[in-house]
Amino acid sequence: MILDDHRSPWMTEDLEDLRALARTFVEKEVVPHQERWAEQHMVDRDLWRAAGRAGLLCVSVPEEHGGGGGTFAHEAVIALEQARVADDAWGNAVHSVIVAHYLAAFGTEEQKRRWLPGMASGELVGAIAMTEPGTGSDLQAVRTRAVRDGDDYVVDGAKTFISNGTHCDLVVIVV
Repeated sequence: MILDDHRSPWMTEDLEDLRALARTFVEKEVVPHQERWAEQHMVDRDLWRAAGRAGLLCVSVPEEHGGGGGTFAHEAVIALEQARVADDAWGNAVHSVIVAHYLAAFGTEEQKRRWLPGMASGELVGAIAMTEPGTGSDLQAVRTRAVRDGDDYVVDGAKTFISNGTHCDLVVIVV
């Protein structure tokens, strides 16, 4: 298989160690369950906690927020191992790379403390709601709106294809 022997020029010893960990995890915790997950249209919730225990979630989120303190190269190594076994069920990239980084970049300190450590441990699963009926993922055409109402926001609109939405604990909504 082409991904088995390829060594990227950006691969460091640290990344090789993470890749070995991710490979072992994927072989043990993902591959044996792929057929069942395809039938049930989602991974088991236990996978998230196991990935958190293994240190494979939010690896590029700052350590101060419960993450691994790595870079996007660390996330890419994990994605490589998922791709190597054709895993398209575990939405780790949505969770760790997109949702966690939206929170890290734009969340309040309270939100970061509340959500990021749980995302890194796998106790919480993050999702993103971007796609809308009739507009797809064209962010210029998004119709969903959020209107402030006192201390809250009232969200009005519709979303489809919410990545990780089947068992999420928090959702980043594009408005």
